Amino acid sequence: MALRRLGTQAQTFAFGLKSLSRENAFSNKNKACLSLILMYNTQTRNISSLEVTKNISLLSPEKKNTKVINLKLDSPEDKPLVVLLSWLMAKKKHVYKYADIYLKNGFDVLNISISPWQLLWPTKGSQVVAKDLLKFLDINNSYAPLVLHGFSVGAYLWSEVMVQIASERDRYSHIVDRISGQIWDSAADITEISIGIPVAVFPRNAVLQNALRQYLMYHLRAFDKVATTHYIRASQMFYTNLVHAPAQLFISKTDPIGTETSNLRVKECWENMGIQVNYKCWDKSPHVGHFRMHQKEYLQALNQFLENIKSDSVKEIKATQQKMKAKL
Repeated sequence: MALRRLGTQAQTFAFGLKSLSRENAFSNKNKACLSLILMYNTQTRNISSLEVTKNISLLSPEKKNTKVINLKLDSPEDKPLVVLLSWLMAKKKHVYKYADIYLKNGFDVLNISISPWQLLWPTKGSQVVAKDLLKFLDINNSYAPLVLHGFSVGAYLWSEVMVQIASERDRYSHIVDRISGQIWDSAADITEISIGIPVAVFPRNAVLQNALRQYLMYHLRAFDKVATTHYIRASQMFYTNLVHAPAQLFISKTDPIGTETSNLRVKECWENMGIQVNYKCWDKSPHVGHFRMHQKEYLQALNQFLENIKSDSVKEIKATQQKMKAKL
């Protein structure tokens, strides 16, 4: 009945989304690893992928001789880990280009994705994925330090993780403490999903984009308790970030989804909390397309950011050692 009220456009969208849902399954502690000069070329190496869940995979340069039992690796990994939170409908070959940057420099990469359906129904979708991600980071605690690198709705997914962390701060504080840095590329405010999702799901079909946009506006109004309320809470959590590690933002003035305005608000909020924020904004660059359009500048900024957080880590270690000597 609800879709009928929206007319033929919404029905067309419903058919398209149903088809997408069937196709959308995305079938060490060594600080020295942060003191790297990032290198990148167009030839990505072979990447081994270990499925943790249908939404989470562990990427490494070589096949791991390990099993995953209830999200726990039976062979602990004592090395740094990048938590790579993909954009909606990201293709594996595109995600692997980012993963390869880190894999070549000693990191493992944990890639997390969500489907349009999981985004629309957070209590049965994105929050379940967030819970699995949190559990993985909790029980595989030999992975350290952690670096977050999120794209578009990946910022929302991490916000759902933080909502769960906030409910048990003492239990999960070790995860927050292990995070050395956070990188957000085209971060999208989840409360504005009616703007970004249609383009992501139907990039070349204006009719279906409009139908999906109309449905999403209806969805936000009609499903407040099971969707909209959770989006608002997650959005607020992103602005009041529990992770105070240094941040790098990548955006552009022409991105209609991860807008300059919303990202500037994020920057201001975080800086008011004492978070160091590096900000790279291009005059013209598409949503989650900054690396493709401005590869050299992107890598320079990313490299400098990682060098800085490595330096901060060394300072913290020295300060801790001095405190221990003083107590003795």
